[in-house]
Amino acid sequence: MHDKYKKQFRVGAATLKLRRQIALEAARRLLDAFDVAKDDPIPLDRLEAATEADFYAAKRKAAAVLGHRVRPGDLPSDDEIREQLVVLQKQRAEDADEEESGDEAAPPEPADETPVPSLAEAIDRFAVYRLRLTPLEGVKQNPETHPEGDALYHSLQVFQHARDARPYDEEFLLAALLHDVGKAIDLRDHVAAAVDGLRGAVTERTLWLIAHHMDLVADRYRALGVKQRREIDESEFAEDLKLLRECDDAGRVPGVVVETLEEALAYIRGLESEEYLDA
Repeated sequence: MHDKYKKQFRVGAATLKLRRQIALEAARRLLDAFDVAKDDPIPLDRLEAATEADFYAAKRKAAAVLGHRVRPGDLPSDDEIREQLVVLQKQRAEDADEEESGDEAAPPEPADETPVPSLAEAIDRFAVYRLRLTPLEGVKQNPETHPEGDALYHSLQVFQHARDARPYDEEFLLAALLHDVGKAIDLRDHVAAAVDGLRGAVTERTLWLIAHHMDLVADRYRALGVKQRREIDESEFAEDLKLLRECDDAGRVPGVVVETLEEALAYIRGLESEEYLDA
């Protein structure tokens, strides 16, 4: 029976500073579990193998250690923890250098004002692409608009159409492959999440195409203001955006055979080294 006199327990929303503190503590626990030497790089194979449950357990333990009760929805995201892993491992390497020189180092603290370095600034860009794309396999989509299935399968279909149209346009191919990575970060605004998650790892042209890939959907385009429409229509990348929209719409067929993620990344890496010129 409901007791109307019983005081309801309320857990307040986490502040940005608290989220960073929890993310840093969770990163510290994961890094300790990886058993990485202070001057060694982040173990990408271990990071990729870490499951959603591993991240969630680290977040909950970190919040408990810091003495806070936080709503699950207010805990830091897995990407925030990955970024703090970069910060922490960089700090550990600096501490190791200072220990060799005899200077005492201060423990790392999450900065309030200093921007957190992106993953793209610390590791190979193809590792960033893989980290952003792999979780899409677990993102199930609306069967009415995406009858093909999960977001990774869709992305690989879109990439395949893009490669047929522009086989040597690396920037366009990356936009096709990566356009939906935000769906594994924040479903409420997957476009903004994708842009934030890829900044520094792709060119401005690729980032622009991803940022606007939903704007040519009929309902959304009609909802845009006159100035926004003009900026899109007059952009030097307008034709690229139209083609990306066509590839996106075409990449929704159930059962189509596509290349694996590793094969798609290998193809793009081959363009980077211009291997196709020797074919």
